[in-house]
Amino acid sequence: MRTYTFKVVVEPDDGRWHAHCPALDRYGAATWGDTEEEAFRNIREVVQMVVEELREDGIAIPEGPHGDVDVYQDTRVAVTV
Repeated sequence: MRTYTFKVVVEPDDGRWHAHCPALDRYGAATWGDTEEEAFRNIREVVQMVVEELREDGIAIPEGPHGDVDVYQDTRVAVTV
C-alpha cells in the first residue's frame, strides 16, 4: 500500500462550496457540498476513487498541480491505495 497526498481547493460558490484537486482536475476530481466540511469530505472521497482507478488502469499518479492555483483556501488530503 502507498499513501498519496494532494492539495485540494475548497471555496465558496453561489451559496454552496466547490472543491477540486488541481493535480487530478483532468480526471474529474471536483465536487461540491452545502457546507465547507461536506465539500471537503466529498473531495476526499473523489480523490480516493480517482487514485484507485488510475492505479487499476496502470496510469501514473500525478505528483502535483499543473501551473499556479489561485485559491480561497487550500488544504491537503491523503489517500492510501
